[in-house]
Amino acid sequence: MTFTGAKLALFIGAQLLVLRRDDRADIPWPGRIDLPGGGREGAETPVACVLRETREEVGLWLQPSDLSWRRRFGRNWFFAAHLPAQRGRDVVFGDEGQGWWLTSPRAFIVSPQAVPHFRPRLAAYLRHRARVAPPR
Repeated sequence: MTFTGAKLALFIGAQLLVLRRDDRADIPWPGRIDLPGGGREGAETPVACVLRETREEVGLWLQPSDLSWRRRFGRNWFFAAHLPAQRGRDVVFGDEGQGWWLTSPRAFIVSPQAVPHFRPRLAAYLRHRARVAPPR
């Protein structure tokens, strides 16, 4: 089965980078809180897609090795990456959406403004991380 797009739960330090979608009737989920990522172009792999979309949307150049988790959900891929807090200074907002900010992962999961199907995907990643994280 081919895939249609990829999204990224991008952690900058302990915070999650989120975007506010454009508020236009011709796009899915107008005005909602979203994660970096988007639709596949050409014959892109899921990794190439999510890295390109992240670069276009928030100006961060990630490497495939930065992706710490990946899972397919139907025709879409969901990834996670963790960057040091100082990388927040490198964010350059692109020309899609209304803005970006950092928030707690929990705030995204419970927000009625978040794109609904990404909330349980982020929760699935956090459950996975809790199972594999070393004790502190």
